[in-house]
Amino acid sequence: MVSASPQRRYVQVAVPVPLYGLFDYAVPADSRVPEAGCRLQLRFGHRELIGICCGTIDQPATAADKIREYQACLDSEPVIPASLMHLLQRASQYYHHPLGDVLATALPTALMQGRAVDEGGRSLWRLTQQGREEPLEALQRAPKQRAIVAVLRESDGYCDAGSLSARFENWRSSVKALIEKEWLEAISLPPERSAVVRPGPELNEEQRAAVDGVPSEQGFSTTLLRGVTGSGKTEVYFRWIERCLAQGRQALVLVPEIGLTPQLLERFSQRFEANLVVLHSGMTDLERLRSWQLAAAGRAHIVLGTRSALFTPMPALGLIVIDEEHDASFKQQEGFRYHARDLAALRAQAEAIPLILGTATPSFESHHNVRQGRYRELRLSQRAGGARPPIIRMVDARQHRSGSPLSHSLDRAVEQHLAAGNQVMLFLNRRGYAPTLICPQCGWHSDCERCDAHMTLHFQPSVLRCHHCGSEQRPPPHCPSCGHRNLQHQGQGTEQLTMFLEERFPEATISRIDRDSTRRKGSLEAELKKVQRGEVDMLVGTQMLAKGHHFPSVTLVGVLDCDRGLFSADFKATEHMAQLILQVAGRAGRADKPGEVLIQSTQPDHPLMHCLITQGYEAFTQQALKERQVLGLPPFGFAALLRAESVEREAAMRFLQSLCPASPDGDVQWLGPIPSPMERRAGRYRAQLLLLSQNRKALHVVLAGLVHTIQQQGSIKNVRWSLDVDPTNTL
Repeated sequence: MVSASPQRRYVQVAVPVPLYGLFDYAVPADSRVPEAGCRLQLRFGHRELIGICCGTIDQPATAADKIREYQACLDSEPVIPASLMHLLQRASQYYHHPLGDVLATALPTALMQGRAVDEGGRSLWRLTQQGREEPLEALQRAPKQRAIVAVLRESDGYCDAGSLSARFENWRSSVKALIEKEWLEAISLPPERSAVVRPGPELNEEQRAAVDGVPSEQGFSTTLLRGVTGSGKTEVYFRWIERCLAQGRQALVLVPEIGLTPQLLERFSQRFEANLVVLHSGMTDLERLRSWQLAAAGRAHIVLGTRSALFTPMPALGLIVIDEEHDASFKQQEGFRYHARDLAALRAQAEAIPLILGTATPSFESHHNVRQGRYRELRLSQRAGGARPPIIRMVDARQHRSGSPLSHSLDRAVEQHLAAGNQVMLFLNRRGYAPTLICPQCGWHSDCERCDAHMTLHFQPSVLRCHHCGSEQRPPPHCPSCGHRNLQHQGQGTEQLTMFLEERFPEATISRIDRDSTRRKGSLEAELKKVQRGEVDMLVGTQMLAKGHHFPSVTLVGVLDCDRGLFSADFKATEHMAQLILQVAGRAGRADKPGEVLIQSTQPDHPLMHCLITQGYEAFTQQALKERQVLGLPPFGFAALLRAESVEREAAMRFLQSLCPASPDGDVQWLGPIPSPMERRAGRYRAQLLLLSQNRKALHVVLAGLVHTIQQQGSIKNVRWSLDVDPTNTL
């Protein structure tokens, strides 16, 4: 160690760069020593960055005269409190990811750009006395202004940017006009107030038992609420949240998709007269900062958000709820590859509060944790309100009408349900018009020049698009290989299915919901509201429709081409397939309308598929877990996936091969390296190395050694690498 000057003080800083370890900086003269969790403006190399103070150091490893001073401390109090800092440090160690990048992920982008924390509380609005009393007819010529005022009157008279963005598109000019008319006024923060809970429906016996199944006193516990679709899980959440708010605590609710937040926000707003904020990636940086500020100041009673909302400071946090806990969206797939469900358990344990995991189709990990006694399980086996479960039948997809994507059985069922005045939903998890364009003469396919994948044919606009790298080109008028002019499309996507249905059922109003049709902000919510108002007869969509949406008039669900997961190289594919099928099936039949589900499969006799349909998810899980146990796969073992990619075909493989020991540790199994199932993507060749172990500690010792070796090698020319601990996708 180098002796430090007694006059100087030093701090260790996490800097948002892809480098492991902390960096020493000197405290400027006449400045107070910053607390851990405060932001520091500093120079790093030739760049100006915002780093996070991680504590003081008495003797830096670098000579004192070579240590830079940071430029300024931006905070009087930590933006990352001590409990969250400890969680994020543990996450950095577990996922073997640089701490600077982990901390940057946990903060709103605006804070990492240097914005002052108090800017987050400015743009809130409330109704003036005029806004509360004037008749809405006075805004008849300004429908959006009228709608905004109506929403505020129905709630508590307050709104922030997040709640407005969840309901309205391009609302800022309307708010400005209302302020000029003196119907609204801007305020800094909502006043301190107690949350008011409106009465809910009477609970059934199972729901009451579930509510009572989680102790009311504070203390850590993890509960898996396993309830069939439509069983009233959300109402049970509300009762737990009500109890949490009555204790003066805050509640954090995580959902897997942005598309679920407007629907849930509406339900929460109808039930709770409280300060409710949303946090998701669809918001602007400043909107996220405002919501974050309210939560961090303890002014938000309820925070509703997606994956990264887990890292929001909440000084009075009393409950964490994760809805649809099985969903793969809770695992980050780029950069800091954390799983929000697993880190939520660590946060709940540190805060000594309950964690609730809700789902109709538990992840295999959660199922295993229940069996091991780590989680408590509560079940809701009946649909709420006396609704009957749907009848699920398997249909052999090989029995098609000539030229039709629908089998005879499904076509007839669609006709019958439409004739009865009900809504029909058809699920096809493939967007576009057709998966590929082919030449029947020479066998040419519309392959992507940058990926080992076909380009998908889209009809409107007419384009070939790669769904992996985003490359686009116009469909060729003739075969580029042999000149044949009659190119044919192969397979079908949601666009083609919708066009077929429009011709087959010309009297029906059809809505298509996929990533292509809902790109515009607010379009998904608008389409869902049309369905709920009964303005749509048939709904066609991808997995966007499978996640928690409520369609009370849908009585028939048809699932097309659902069995690709049976033959995937990803060991989790069958689990995800089963969850998706049952989540989609759960949209059929609510309230007083019985539901019917037809699953159109080319593999109706496959043992796993047959087990799922005839015996249910529990039996399917048991059978699939037996296969995993034999192979030592999670949840019976632990896994990590080391990926590498390069513009040179052999470079990624050479890089991974150089890391493999001549005599591997017997506690860790090294599988590979091998080329990735899709070897070339976006012009880069990919390879992967899978590590398995029954001993978590032994696996992480090996992973730490790998990361250290890579860091010692320095920058590897033309090779990028990433480490995915507990991967949810091995492709």
